[in-house]
Amino acid sequence: MTTSDAFVRTSLDGITFRPVETLAEYQACAALQEAIWGPGFLEVVPPAILMVAQKMGGVCAGAFGPDGRLLGFVFGITGLRNGELAHWSDMMAVLPEARGLKIGEQLKQLQREMCLAVGVRTMYWTFDPLVARNAHLNLMRLGARASEYVVNMYGSNTGSPLHGALDTDRWVASWDLTGAPSAAPVVRNDGVFVLRMSDDGNSPIALPLAGVAAVRVAVPVDHEQLDMALRTAWRSATRGALLHYLNAGYQVTAFQRATGGEPPFYQLERA
Repeated sequence: MTTSDAFVRTSLDGITFRPVETLAEYQACAALQEAIWGPGFLEVVPPAILMVAQKMGGVCAGAFGPDGRLLGFVFGITGLRNGELAHWSDMMAVLPEARGLKIGEQLKQLQREMCLAVGVRTMYWTFDPLVARNAHLNLMRLGARASEYVVNMYGSNTGSPLHGALDTDRWVASWDLTGAPSAAPVVRNDGVFVLRMSDDGNSPIALPLAGVAAVRVAVPVDHEQLDMALRTAWRSATRGALLHYLNAGYQVTAFQRATGGEPPFYQLERA
């Protein structure tokens, strides 16, 4: 059995998850980045770096349809962080038409297995606090922690039409790869909204900051469908609320998707 064979998984719908192997597949990963973030995206990882990183203990794994087409991929590098071997997952992309098939989750689980095989115990990556679907995947399904909030981490000019001129605030996710699967975090019934959504479902409405045990910070249902003025307003509002509570000793303990007439929101509790 080769190393690649050890990490091949095929889902019931015929999608195969495995390490990327050929030059053509690495080139397809680069092309997929441009398809997602636009041809002007300045942060495209070229095929040569994807290939070399994998040879040095990193990960570049893809999701391939029954016809062999690349539907999504994940890429990360392995190295020392705080004196310990760790993995930084730099990028994950899934074609829009392939979303809803849990491809991202399955790519992450394959990435986890490949990292454990080389002795990595912790994986890190970043995600946009405004993207509800990613927050739910990372915090509720995978069980990662939102360990740090970084303001404008990648700058406000990535060259991607998807980002526009919006500040790239990011959560740093920290995922313990060695722990046994645990139950999803619990969303409390007594959480108090300190940032909610306007009645039209577009604008953020700031409420008085409360010193209660659990607070809720709302985010848009789909921020990518909003115009830049609204996205900027949400960025400012969520940044202010989240940093206030993080600095006051709270931590993110759960994320709730939009349900029952309520917007998606982060739950923060006193540490």
